[in-house]
Amino acid sequence: MSRYSRIWSTEIDHLKSVTPDHPVLYFSPETLADTARRFRTGFPGLVTYAVKANDNPAVIDTLAQAGIRAFDVASPAEIALVRAAVPGAALHYNNPVRSRAEIDAAVEADVASYSVDGPGELAKLSGRVPEGREVSVRLALPVPGAAYDFGAKFGEPPEGCVTLLQSVVEAGFTPAMTFHPGTQCTDPGAWGRYIETCAEVARQAGVRLSRLNVGGGFPSDRGKGAALEPIFAEIARATALAFPDTPPRLVCEPGRAMVAESFSLAVRVKALRECGGLFLNDGIYGLLAEVPIMGPYARLRTVTSEGRPRNGAPHPRVLYGPTCDSLDRLPGEVGLPGDVDEGDFLIFDGMGAYSTATNTRFNGYGAHEIVTVRRGGHRATQS
Repeated sequence: MSRYSRIWSTEIDHLKSVTPDHPVLYFSPETLADTARRFRTGFPGLVTYAVKANDNPAVIDTLAQAGIRAFDVASPAEIALVRAAVPGAALHYNNPVRSRAEIDAAVEADVASYSVDGPGELAKLSGRVPEGREVSVRLALPVPGAAYDFGAKFGEPPEGCVTLLQSVVEAGFTPAMTFHPGTQCTDPGAWGRYIETCAEVARQAGVRLSRLNVGGGFPSDRGKGAALEPIFAEIARATALAFPDTPPRLVCEPGRAMVAESFSLAVRVKALRECGGLFLNDGIYGLLAEVPIMGPYARLRTVTSEGRPRNGAPHPRVLYGPTCDSLDRLPGEVGLPGDVDEGDFLIFDGMGAYSTATNTRFNGYGAHEIVTVRRGGHRATQS
């Protein structure tokens, strides 16, 4: 049985036919499959999908059909989800901090690899995870270029990684390394610096790496024309240079960059205040939770309830969510057509990552629908 109900041509076709009064996420499997092929063609190694970005079963199913057969999982719940959807998938458990019960669940599910960022976490694996299983030491560096840095929470500095990598070998595991350059990292050189440091750590430890996980952090568009291919090229160049004799196999774990462009979000204007502020039927406690963290969102379309685009001269607006919390507003002001009106729809493009995953349902809001479209976002027509 198909996971998809009716498939609409574009978001606009659905909006003008149904006129929903609740938030709607428009999912384009075709766009997601195209992105998966882009990674599989361009990245010089194994491509996994970071399930935390969007765990919708239709997303997992589409990626599996597009050739993604390995997944980065961060919890027993994600392990069970992928095992049910893609039974033969390889699972990489790269959340480096786990309880002993979580480790036992991962072992029972035959997880292929683990990461650690401290001796205490490695000690938890010993005696539970079978010897010979791959264990990656997670490196953290002060490398700029990302929207926010993962190194403040996870990872060891180079000197700690040397000792930890030696301990991985002594514990009978297959040694590997991993890192994450940070969310929305647009600087290819960040990957290069991490790869060079991993090679130096391995040399100092006297260990040959079986695999090098270059993390996620790959940028989605967000209206800035983010390019993946220069990052892929830098990863290949830096790996060949840093490991001239015995290069490790490469793996990456895109989440946001894989799934973001395959979803758009339509929210409705509930009210237009005399001051020009707009109240929407979704906000920071719902599908727009990441906007205050990631900064002002520019990829917006405004259409009437009949699906016609608003073309008035841009006017700065403050956008409020529907809850009774005064914090529920998007940052700054957003330039929207001056003729926007109550009942219109705002369509946020590139909303596939961390929208459903961080939805709180606070104040009774947050309920939404997912509608399948052939073409979404920038690929969709507005007529």
